[in-house]
Amino acid sequence: MSRPRRFEWGVPEVPPPKHPYRDTLLIYAALAIVIVLVAWATGGNVARAFVIAFAFYIAASVWSIARWRARLRAAEAAAREREARL
Repeated sequence: MSRPRRFEWGVPEVPPPKHPYRDTLLIYAALAIVIVLVAWATGGNVARAFVIAFAFYIAASVWSIARWRARLRAAEAAAREREARL
C-alpha cells in the first residue's frame, strides 16, 4: 500500500513577466475600450462612458504599478538577502 498524497495549499511562485508595467497598462487599456464599446453598443452615453473608462484606466494603472513596484522591490530584497547568506 502506498502512502497517500498530501495536498499542498498555496500559490506557486511564478516569476514576474518580462514587461509587467507594459502588459498591465495594455490590459487596462483594452478593458477601458470595452467600457466605451459596451456603452456605444447599448445606446448609452458614449461621452460619459469615455470619462468613466478614462477614470478606470488611471485608477487601475496607478494601483497596479504601485503593486508591481512593491512586488519587484520585495523580490530584489529577497535576492540580496539570499546572496548575503552565501
